[in-house]
Amino acid sequence: MNLDEKVTNSASGRRNFLKTIGGVGAAMAAVTGLANAQGGPARPSSAKYMGDFAAPKLEKVKVAIIGVGARGSGHAAQLSSIEGVDFVAICDVVEDRAKRAEASVTKNGHKPKLYTGDENAWKKMLEETKPDAVFVVTPWPLHAPMCVAAMKAGAHAFTEVPMAYTTKDLWEIIDTSEATGRHCMMMENVNYGREELVYLNMVRQGVIGDLLHGEAAYLHPLREQMENGDSTGSWRTFQYANRNGNLYPTHGLGPVAQYMSLARTEDTFGRITSFSSPAKGRHLYAQKSTKLTNPEFKNLDFKGGDLNTSIIKTALGRTIMVQWDETTPRPYSRHNYILGVKGALAGFPNRMSIEGVTKDHSKGWAEDEEWEAIASKYEHPYFKRMGELGKKMGGHGGMDFLMLYRIIECLREGQPLDQNVYEGAFWSAVGPLSEKSVAEDGMPQDFPDFTRGGWKTTKPLAIIS
Repeated sequence: MNLDEKVTNSASGRRNFLKTIGGVGAAMAAVTGLANAQGGPARPSSAKYMGDFAAPKLEKVKVAIIGVGARGSGHAAQLSSIEGVDFVAICDVVEDRAKRAEASVTKNGHKPKLYTGDENAWKKMLEETKPDAVFVVTPWPLHAPMCVAAMKAGAHAFTEVPMAYTTKDLWEIIDTSEATGRHCMMMENVNYGREELVYLNMVRQGVIGDLLHGEAAYLHPLREQMENGDSTGSWRTFQYANRNGNLYPTHGLGPVAQYMSLARTEDTFGRITSFSSPAKGRHLYAQKSTKLTNPEFKNLDFKGGDLNTSIIKTALGRTIMVQWDETTPRPYSRHNYILGVKGALAGFPNRMSIEGVTKDHSKGWAEDEEWEAIASKYEHPYFKRMGELGKKMGGHGGMDFLMLYRIIECLREGQPLDQNVYEGAFWSAVGPLSEKSVAEDGMPQDFPDFTRGGWKTTKPLAIIS
């Protein structure tokens, strides 16, 4: 998400780097990243399957973070407030950002070492501080190499979304996690939203019966980021220009995939077909804007469609529609829709229709007070315990804090994480697989089985308290 942009000593140098990580990344996705799209190498006998993996308990969790821009700084402040954390290091190529994060962390009694200035300072950080957990909050092309290096250095890795955007990198992350016995979790914060937790609990209790279909999305007008200086939009813009597919699927897909227990005993990802609309909106916005961070944006040939629609078919034949649109000026939505034989649960706005529970479906959805009355009966136990503190601590309404708190809790108590490395890989793989499908006029693309068959014995996510 927002993060540790590579900053050089000149404006032109900065622009060249941002353009490079967009263009080179696109080439990787198109050429090498999809080479393993139908599968990967066999798991070595010495490697460990990580589906239900629980690491040994840590009384104190030595935490380090790479990237403390807009999002990383929030993570640093929240992590430093959680009991059991020993915040040992902060790394960012921009010294001022590192120092601002340091100030928020020291307020909570920590004394982190700072690593800054050099684009490879994070490597020195891993070697010198030997953290237990490394949080990677950097631009997309850096997620995979930083996670791999962190695990090889003996740390559990936690990365912003997507985990990676080539299947080659996703396989490397999985192979490294299995070889080192270290977690690598993609931090899908939306799975910790109140509504998502309520729906997960309702699904687990069989309220809507056998599941048939889901809908997930990330519809978020973000063209204005092209005017926001050294921000997410500065480097993502080149991704939008060079790649055509669903580049950001996980916020909507993560919760729906866990409702369906995909890659966890019940079902798994099968294949995907994808189509993109014409690419019009970003070029038009760039031509009209007088406040672009980078004048090169006006000359970009935006290849990525304004809207991408993908359909996933699971092994059991269930379907998921996944949409992505960060361009058109329409209200924010993640859809968050799950349909079963007894009814449907939906978001944006929150509503439900359940046979024998809500009013006659022919008269409309249960919304507002009726929705709240039913939802409160199925409040997730974790939200009951931590929801009020999450709201106080903030971060997308509290979901960020609930996620970070739960990560530390799992590490300290020796519990499996709520999101395993394979789930992060499957959800992220929608990116490169949708690109290939779009390039082939919607031809279906098979998901690689990142679990190598292990999903058949991996327990569904429990309703933890």
